Amino acid sequence: MTRARSDGRAGDSGAGAGDDRFAELRTRDFGYLDEGGHTYLDHTGAGLPPTSLVTASAERITGGVFGNPHSESPASRASGLLLAEARRAVLAHFDADPAEYAVIFTPNATGALRLVGEAYPFRRGSRLVMSLDNHNSVNGLREYARAGGASTAYVPVSGPGLRIDEERLRRALSVRRRRPGPARGRRAPGSRGLLAYPAQSNFTGVRHPLEWIARAQESGYHVLLDAAAFVPASPLDLSRFHPDFTVVSWYKVFGHPTGVGSLIARRSALAGLRRPWFSGGTVFAVSAQARWHVLADDEAAFEDGTVNFLSIPDVTAGLRWIEGLGMDRVHAHVARLTARLLDGLRALRHGDGSPMVRIYGPEQAGAARGGTVALNLLGADGRIVDERIVTRDSAAHGISLRTGCFCNPGAGEAAFSLRPRLLRSVARRRVGSLEEYLELLRLPSAGAVRISLGVSSQPGDIETFLTFVTRTYRDRIPGVAGLAARAGC
Repeated sequence: MTRARSDGRAGDSGAGAGDDRFAELRTRDFGYLDEGGHTYLDHTGAGLPPTSLVTASAERITGGVFGNPHSESPASRASGLLLAEARRAVLAHFDADPAEYAVIFTPNATGALRLVGEAYPFRRGSRLVMSLDNHNSVNGLREYARAGGASTAYVPVSGPGLRIDEERLRRALSVRRRRPGPARGRRAPGSRGLLAYPAQSNFTGVRHPLEWIARAQESGYHVLLDAAAFVPASPLDLSRFHPDFTVVSWYKVFGHPTGVGSLIARRSALAGLRRPWFSGGTVFAVSAQARWHVLADDEAAFEDGTVNFLSIPDVTAGLRWIEGLGMDRVHAHVARLTARLLDGLRALRHGDGSPMVRIYGPEQAGAARGGTVALNLLGADGRIVDERIVTRDSAAHGISLRTGCFCNPGAGEAAFSLRPRLLRSVARRRVGSLEEYLELLRLPSAGAVRISLGVSSQPGDIETFLTFVTRTYRDRIPGVAGLAARAGC
């Protein structure tokens, strides 16, 4: 079996033995799903905690004494050793050279993005380039860019697969600086600004090329890679691809612990950040009366206060657990199930032969998509079934899925073909509710239905969902009476 490539193109899937391995895993570590009659289809929202990891975590915490690592007591040293081990485990998982990369622990991927946004040297003449397909936590970087005087450019997505327009990206990265820069030769990394994009869309599951990292850097940009939706089912090789900043949330990878993410940063890029404040744990010298401080010269300068020292060691255990399965096998497992789901969705038809499902993003499994599938169900009249109806009906059948815009408004706008002129005209109006906003945009829904698969998923979960859709909506036009007003997307 060859390893799944880090650019998302699968190698040999090893189809035979993989099914048995993951079926056994389902019984051993996720048996609570079947015992409770629950079908979990929201792995992009959160991975599920394996029973063995939770049990081992409790045994570790109750079997030792661990204190605040900002000290030299025996309890503090015990915590410090486990934190250092976790940093090494993260670097090893991503094949990242410790001389090139540093690991900063954060509450989640959003916390990692905030660290970069608040400290990045945005200035007049620099640019923030983002894909339209981005999580809101990445979109929020534009406010830091605006405050620093930098310009912001969005690169659109296009085509039925909702992929980023590569020609438009190339042009966005080639725009000249407002102030004169080096006339010739290769530009210094970061001299032009920052490119931020997801390795995998949390809306459509599209995988965007990691080769853009080097191209952007050659054009003088730092690169921030949102890997939160990508790394749960794919290896990321930082010895091959070298983003300046990579953000992840560990609960999306192995479910436990929550509240721990990481910023994996190139040390050269980290040195260029300028924090706007300091806090406990981030300085090695400070004076209140003289009003000066000196930040720590390592990862600690970015870890505000006391890190989650009781939970961070669970990252080490989680990485050991998932690497025991083999990231190549996890990748192949999710790819097989995604293909099965897509085939089943395309086969769903009303009695007159009309489709029951509209898929957003790639409709075929393969190298350029992950296990996240966005769709809308269609009634017998061809209209979109209100996502609130799907939420209500699926919950009644013990199915956990996600509906809405998934904190990714750009991909949603592209999926519904909303034009910038219309969006700007609505933005200028005083809108009192989400319902009014949808009416002004003439939208039939507040978003889509998202089905996402992961390490604990099994073929039976897919069959349960497909059967539910067929029995609940085939040849029917569900009414919207009695639905509560939407509070937000």
